[in-house]
Amino acid sequence: MAKTAAFQGLDSRGCIEREGSLALVPHDFRPVVAAARDRLLEVFGARLHSAYLYGSIPRGTARVGRSDLDLLVALREEPTEADREAVRVLGDALDKEFGQIDGVGTLLFGRERLLSEPERYDLGWFVACLCTPLLGEDLAEYLPRYRPDSLLARETNGDLALLLPRWRERIAGADDSEKARRPLVRFMSRHLVRTGFTLVMPRWNGWTSDLREMAEVFGAYYPHRAAQMRTAAEYGYEPVGDPVILRSYVDDLGPWLAEEYARVHGVKTPRPA
Repeated sequence: MAKTAAFQGLDSRGCIEREGSLALVPHDFRPVVAAARDRLLEVFGARLHSAYLYGSIPRGTARVGRSDLDLLVALREEPTEADREAVRVLGDALDKEFGQIDGVGTLLFGRERLLSEPERYDLGWFVACLCTPLLGEDLAEYLPRYRPDSLLARETNGDLALLLPRWRERIAGADDSEKARRPLVRFMSRHLVRTGFTLVMPRWNGWTSDLREMAEVFGAYYPHRAAQMRTAAEYGYEPVGDPVILRSYVDDLGPWLAEEYARVHGVKTPRPA
């Protein structure tokens, strides 16, 4: 049987410690972060409530030319389609200008939604624990502390069964090329590894964002799926656009993981339309 971790990633009260810091941003990526900060202010002005970094750059583990820039933006009101287009254009411009990054991903929400009760153990947790403040008032001040329990597991990743049909559509609609499939492999690999980790997170009683460590933790509880999850973790860092990999995700590993997740933690609470 797998051993309980020594409270990795938790504070003295057993709550998940917040990841990342602006001080940890590697030197090569600081110009990118500075440009993103300035341009978000230019685009949204007074409508911008706050902005955050997340992922490998604020954790200090980003790799030049391999890592993407991950941003979360909170507006004072719900974003419009024009706002979403604006962040897409901003991201494309940053990606073209700075060779240090391999793409820009921006999550865009209204402040009210991020602090809403239905999102408290999903987007709220994401902001409070996985996001590093970049601009504005930190929404974490209005959110609780979080423990690695079954409630958090259910509300963060308990919707995999609903996502799989959309993944199949994305795979079917992608161009028939290695280049086009590579981002899908990276995205789905990361999602499956994180879902596998949160499946066992309450038993392990800790937190990590390292994909390889997530896979190892998962494998200690599900050894018959350990090799698959380790491979997915590697593809999360170094993706290849192989259609066989994508089919294995939506036809084998994904459906099994969704069923086991629902059995152990239940299904994510439906969100308002």
